[in-house]
Amino acid sequence: MAKQPKAARPLTHAQVWAALDRLAERAGLSPSGLAKASGLDPTTFNKSKRITGDGRERWPSTESVSKALAATNASMETFVQLLGDGPRGGQSVPLLGFAQAGAGGYFDDSGFPAGKGWDEVALPATGDEHAYALEIEGDSMRPAYREGDIIVVSPATAIRRGDRVVVRTTGGEVMVKELRRRTAKLLELASLNPEHPDRTLEAEEVEWIARIVWASQ
Repeated sequence: MAKQPKAARPLTHAQVWAALDRLAERAGLSPSGLAKASGLDPTTFNKSKRITGDGRERWPSTESVSKALAATNASMETFVQLLGDGPRGGQSVPLLGFAQAGAGGYFDDSGFPAGKGWDEVALPATGDEHAYALEIEGDSMRPAYREGDIIVVSPATAIRRGDRVVVRTTGGEVMVKELRRRTAKLLELASLNPEHPDRTLEAEEVEWIARIVWASQ
């Protein structure tokens, strides 16, 4: 009796979404950035949309995958390869929307990510185990960063004049600026958007400051 071939293993929900995440990563985009580039609602590929409110798995539609491939100039063969890829020299870092960063409970006193509510994204390795990512929202940081861009912040990386940084004040304000000058008493920051003013903060107003080490653009 002839030996029957083994049945093909079905694709899993996690595999398909991981392949879309890798497709976005290859194009230097966040999941929401990929959705926007594909002409879809920006939240289409967000991780919060992958499980329904009652716990059921939500799969991407064939149409949305097709549009994502077209937007990134990728073939179906490439997508199939991404379905089987493992980690490729990057690291998974906590991800948070920029607007949420000003709320309490997401950072400890040193500016390291803490608490619940963080998502996760695979990005190039930083060498900092405390690195995290913020997804830009709105147009206040144009032309440097656009809505949907992801910036990776490394609390352990040394900061020098001219670096782009994320600063959180003791009042809970979070901003992205360029470090112009830092003394024991003052922090002088240049705005990335010419329509927004530069800032000068007293040292006691600064809860923490961390350098931006990578951005998806």
